[in-house]
Amino acid sequence: MAPKAEKVMKDAMGLPPELRAFVAEKLIESLDVPDTPSPSAKWKKEVRRRCAEMDRGAVKLRAAGAVFAKAYAALA
Repeated sequence: MAPKAEKVMKDAMGLPPELRAFVAEKLIESLDVPDTPSPSAKWKKEVRRRCAEMDRGAVKLRAAGAVFAKAYAALA
């Protein structure tokens, strides 16, 4: 590891857990690809449609945990 990176790591490890988590999160965010394409107009329209359905109460929402549990059970 480069000396500069070693110093950064040593300094970061001296931080309280909450600040280490914050620094880690920011470092991970910095790895996101900045040139991510914007959603297409068609997809934006679909998102608006689905949001409107939820706002009107036209669709029944389910808890994510229940949906994932059912999906995992189907795979087992």
